[in-house]
Formats: sequence, structure tokens, C-alpha cells
Amino acid sequence: MLQLTKKLILASASPRRQFLLKEIGLEFTIDPPHIDESFPESMLPANVPSYLAEKKARALLPQINDEIVLASDTVVVLQNKILNKPQDRSEAISMLRALSGNTHTVITAVCLLNKTKCDCFDDRTEVTFKKLSEKEIEYYVDHYQPYDKAGAYGAQDFIGMIAIEKIVGSYFTVMGLPVHKVYERLHQFS
Repeated sequence: MLQLTKKLILASASPRRQFLLKEIGLEFTIDPPHIDESFPESMLPANVPSYLAEKKARALLPQINDEIVLASDTVVVLQNKILNKPQDRSEAISMLRALSGNTHTVITAVCLLNKTKCDCFDDRTEVTFKKLSEKEIEYYVDHYQPYDKAGAYGAQDFIGMIAIEKIVGSYFTVMGLPVHKVYERLHQFS
């Protein structure tokens, strides 16, 4: 069991990240930073989640004393293109059509930060979707509101349950937090 000597602040409003941290027995407060989540256009897709996770963590740096900040970011990469959170129904449907019948990479990065240290790391998982019908895609978008999810889907939701044929890597990385790595790195960090 992990016993932190310092208070943990989760720099995220994600209910999935909160759930996962609670499931491994961690106590934390929630303080999502309000930052511009843009990144340089020239940045390689694989580097974007670490860049954004650190940006989120550093946004809380001025207000912490002895706490540890945990920030995270997830991207879905299909054919070297990032599928961010969809802006509307049309974009969500378009993303799910693109993912249908294909394999994509989910990269979740985490940044642990306090006043003296910063540790950023990521985890990558390959996800293969079955071919989805238009009806399945529209049903999901209309009933599950995937607008807060990279790639317009949650692995734990309807579409993940019916579409994911194969995962190579951590399921929890796809959910938004590589818990196995977080647990190990927090041991080393505190």
C-alpha cells in the first residue's frame, strides 16, 4: 500500500482519473488548472501529452507549498494525427468513423511536481476497433456525450465495450491514467 508523506493534488477534473486514484487507495484534493491546452504545431504527436501534462502541473506551482501535483493528459493518435476532444456531434462522429476498423495509439502522460522536483513520463497502448456501423456510432455520440474524451470515446463506455477488439498495453492508460506507472513513480517521488 502506498502511503504518501505529502498531500496529493490532482490537477484534473476527469472523473475517470479520480476513480482510478481512489481505487489504488490514494487520498487527494482536486484542483484542475485553467490553461490554454494548445501546443506547438511542429510538435510530434507522441510528445504532446507530456508537454500538456507538465503545462497543467506547472500552472499550480505558484500555489503549492509541500504538496505533490499530479497532472495528466491523454491523446489518441491515428495515422500520426492527434484526435483531440471533439468540439461537436459532427466531429465526434467523424473521429469514430476514422477509428472504426483501425488500430490507433493512446498515449497518456503524467507529470508529478513539487517545489523541488518534476517527473514526467508516459505510457502507450495500441487499441484496435472493430468496424462500427453508423447506427452504433450515432447511438454512442447521442447517449454518452463523448466531448470530454480524446478521440471521442471512453474505453469503459458502450463504444469501448462493443468496439475494442484488441488492446496491447494497459487498459488504464486508455482510460486516462497509467495507474501502474503512477503507483511506482509516486513511491519514488515522495
